[in-house]
Amino acid sequence: MSDALAAVFTAAGEPLQLNRYALPTLAAGELLVKVTCCTICGSDVHTYEGRRSTPVPTILGHEIMGTVAELPPGEAVCDVAGQPLAVGDRITWSIAANCGDCFYCSHEIPPKCEQLFKYGHEAIDDVHPFSGGLAEVCHLAPGTPIVRVPDALSDVVACPANCATATVAGALRTGGDCRDKIVLIQGAGMLGLTAMAMARTRGAAEVIVCDIDDARLETAKRFGATRTANVRDGLDVLQAVVAEVSESRGVDIAVELSGSPASVAAGLKLLRIGGTYVLIGSVYPADDVPVSAEWVVRRWLNIHGVHNYLPEDLATAVDFLEREHENFPFAELVTDSFSLEDSEAAFEHTIRERCLRVAVVPGT
Repeated sequence: MSDALAAVFTAAGEPLQLNRYALPTLAAGELLVKVTCCTICGSDVHTYEGRRSTPVPTILGHEIMGTVAELPPGEAVCDVAGQPLAVGDRITWSIAANCGDCFYCSHEIPPKCEQLFKYGHEAIDDVHPFSGGLAEVCHLAPGTPIVRVPDALSDVVACPANCATATVAGALRTGGDCRDKIVLIQGAGMLGLTAMAMARTRGAAEVIVCDIDDARLETAKRFGATRTANVRDGLDVLQAVVAEVSESRGVDIAVELSGSPASVAAGLKLLRIGGTYVLIGSVYPADDVPVSAEWVVRRWLNIHGVHNYLPEDLATAVDFLEREHENFPFAELVTDSFSLEDSEAAFEHTIRERCLRVAVVPGT
């Protein structure tokens, strides 16, 4: 084929446009992927609704997987393990490509590369029209970490690996060893459910989960939560649970996934002396959180922000899903499937039903 279809986002409040674009000519280090599945992430919804900005026109969708359709002539393109890729290989890839040479890449923060190319967040141009998952193909740039997807993983289980699962892997790597620890997960969405399952498989003694939605807290029990607390009407229940399981010391590790300033402020107060706080959810404009510097100093607190992840985290994510997908019901979290032509309906359904994930599957 000489061209491919894409669902194009132009502005909040405007319907997605179905456009066709010519396929690119591949340069060294690039490849063309036939998209087999794209799941709609919460940040896609934020962009679609106008709560965060992105260059337009663009193709949304960054939780993507597919099969290698075309490789460039000459030098091989390799996965993160250094193995050459071949046409037909089933793959996922990092949410972003990085240069490998700039200040941030050389300081082991490739997600902040000075020349970052971010899938699902780039404007369409003549050189690189296909950069998002809501299309028949995706054009991978040089410097994109790529991981093979094992046949044992279904598309709907594997698709969130390069956002939700890999981000959680990065958060828990940053938070430190979970074994025999008390871990607090704030937010029982897709990332929260993944975080509790991953923490439990890493030997956490207790995984406390809080949210404002009873249905999500019920689901949390199937993903490794040992205690749950609804914080819709206040923190009393959560504080009591933490006090009970920690002998009033506080939690060892907390991971904040909602982005709510009130949640962040609460999490800080629930850490034990020497505890570690990992912030992930604060990726949209919100009120500042008052932090007592004295509280941080006297309690030896460790506070980290994690935005996206390292290439090694994506490999960890796929390994985790391959090992644990039968032990936790990840497939059930993707509740509905839509064709590419129905991408607009997929967003409307996600918003209306508050779905954790829906899939867009080209060719259906």
